[in-house]
Amino acid sequence: MTARRPWPTLRLLRWLAPYWPRLLPAALSAAAAELAATGLTATAAWLITRAAERPPLAAVSVAAVAVRALALGRGVLRYTDRLLGHDGVLRAVAGFRTRVYAALVPLAPAGTPAFRSGDLVTRLVEDVDAAQDLLLRILIPAAAAYAVAATATGVAVALLPAAGLPLGLLSAVAGLLVPAVVLMLSGRAGRAEKAARADLAARTVDLARGAADLAVFGAEAAAHRAMHRTAARIASLERRKALTTGLATASVLLLQGAATVWVTVRALHAHAAGALPAVHLTVLAVLALVSFEALAPLPAAARRLAEVRVGAGRLMAVLDTPAPVTDPVDAAPLAPAGRPTVEISGLRVRRRPGGPPVLDGVSCTLSPGRRTALVGASGSGKSTLLAALLRFVEYEAGSIRIDGRELRECRGADVRRVITGMTQDAHVFHTTVRANLVLAKPDATDAELCAVARRARLLDWIESLPDGWDTLLGEDGAALSGGQRQRLLLARALLADPPVLVLDEPTEGLDPEAADEVLADILDATRGSTTLLITHQVAGLAAADEVLTLDRGRIRAG
Repeated sequence: MTARRPWPTLRLLRWLAPYWPRLLPAALSAAAAELAATGLTATAAWLITRAAERPPLAAVSVAAVAVRALALGRGVLRYTDRLLGHDGVLRAVAGFRTRVYAALVPLAPAGTPAFRSGDLVTRLVEDVDAAQDLLLRILIPAAAAYAVAATATGVAVALLPAAGLPLGLLSAVAGLLVPAVVLMLSGRAGRAEKAARADLAARTVDLARGAADLAVFGAEAAAHRAMHRTAARIASLERRKALTTGLATASVLLLQGAATVWVTVRALHAHAAGALPAVHLTVLAVLALVSFEALAPLPAAARRLAEVRVGAGRLMAVLDTPAPVTDPVDAAPLAPAGRPTVEISGLRVRRRPGGPPVLDGVSCTLSPGRRTALVGASGSGKSTLLAALLRFVEYEAGSIRIDGRELRECRGADVRRVITGMTQDAHVFHTTVRANLVLAKPDATDAELCAVARRARLLDWIESLPDGWDTLLGEDGAALSGGQRQRLLLARALLADPPVLVLDEPTEGLDPEAADEVLADILDATRGSTTLLITHQVAGLAAADEVLTLDRGRIRAG
């Protein structure tokens, strides 16, 4: 991993820069809404005080109209602020989440030892959501609060310069110093809490996926105790941050009272000296009181900023992780006509610099329309060869060509549109049978779905389900047997119909009888397709057009 760069929050803002034009109207609306609320109270105070003097109606008519306009405008501006703010922020977060996911795509197959799976989920979900809070709950409210404080101070200076100084000073303390203290105190607790939450997420995933293994080794109780300790640590840190925020909010309230009293005393002295009308005295007192209402949310915003800063650092750590394969700058699109020929010649791949070669001199050809089975024991290099074909790892020697074009000259995304299929980490989502299949082809028709389900020997089972294609499959296909799960993944791969279909260990985890059945169905379903079948199972491959054996990084004919 590269060294951590400074100012992750500023870097996060730069990542979100394309969405700023959408957020500027929301910030202006929020500031206008807060100004309208403050102006409404101050104008109403002026109107009541002036009306007590029984002036001619014309003298207060403008103020009466202004009160109505501000009362109506405040609601409209508040609605506009919420509408524009949420629209802009949700679009920004959706786009940013996609970019983070795209940055993870080339990392995951090559391995991310610095990140545990549960921690990665936390970064992709919770830490990306922090970008939403940065915009919606921190920057926009802060902009509105500072606009109100500056305007109120300016009005106070215009009415009575002696009152403007205390109002401006205490507003600065409430709006800048108090949030800065909260940010400083919450920063350390926020980092500890974020690390604890990431650890809890990772432990939860480990516990859910490894429950059977923990039960076998009698380690369930220890795993649960560790999770409870982590949860208790998170609760303690939450209480500490809540205490800090509560004290800061109380401080703002005290400053609000102090500012109101200070400004009122100054105004009373000026009024007693005949330098300030009574209506202005009232306006100053009320203005000092209500101007702090916009500053009240800033301590909570500062606390959230501390959390966002930690989340931004964790996100930047992911985004700064270099991809194992870099796309060429001047790559042309890869779009072979029909079924291409894939030629692998003298391929040498190392998993780490200076390490022994996992593949050393591998050569083979995937011919159009032929089913090639690649077999070998665990650790023989099958997964590494697939990773090289998919441009997830770099090769130091040899070549891989698609219809004569070197893979190094192509973008990884283009390669994976040509060579793709069913990998070992293919996931069955907690949704319907139909939704799990159409991931491969969103515009697939019912006839196409039925066709691939029939080829995968899955159609009869689907039609026998109570809800048919709309049956929920549970988390990671919990409602499926091993054979049904593999056939579903095969059907998804067949629906995608890539130029070169890859099936990586499709019988993994199945008992021998089920594995033989699934393997026979796969070879039958892929007849006529350019297929690379990677398996450790030697039996049952008679129907394959070619069988190659990978042994100690080299291929020999099977």
